Amino acid sequence: MSVVKSPLPEQDRNIVGDALQGALVDLVDLSLLAKQVHWNVVGPRFRSVHLQLDEVVASARQHMDTVAERASALGISPDGRAETVAKTSGIDPVGGGWTKDNEVVRIMIAALGTVIARMRERIEATEKPDPVTQDLLIGLTGDLEKHHWMFQAENA
Repeated sequence: MSVVKSPLPEQDRNIVGDALQGALVDLVDLSLLAKQVHWNVVGPRFRSVHLQLDEVVASARQHMDTVAERASALGISPDGRAETVAKTSGIDPVGGGWTKDNEVVRIMIAALGTVIARMRERIEATEKPDPVTQDLLIGLTGDLEKHHWMFQAENA
């Protein structure tokens, strides 16, 4: 049942819905991963990495809300449940326990790289069916690429 009617044709709505759902899942998982390592980072760069992780979490949370609301506006029910995220995220899981700062940086570079690659696929997929969604994805990908660059600079 959908109480919100999409202005998009059904085929386009399906493409855009898949892109938005995938983006939502990756952003939820990115925020959870960043918070997990935020709580467990140790090492000489603890403070700077700890604070940088909070920036990623805030960014991912802001973008996931925007993505979910875009889906809702198109009559697509967003699904950010833990079960859905665990089954469909493209991010590699992270272990528990204390994690050295240089390992946290490596984890974040890999996670952000994965999410960015998947977002770029979604940008391409949404070009024709919905330029509005594509624009949203372009903006959030630019933000993720900034975080990716900053973590890479940590290991330079």
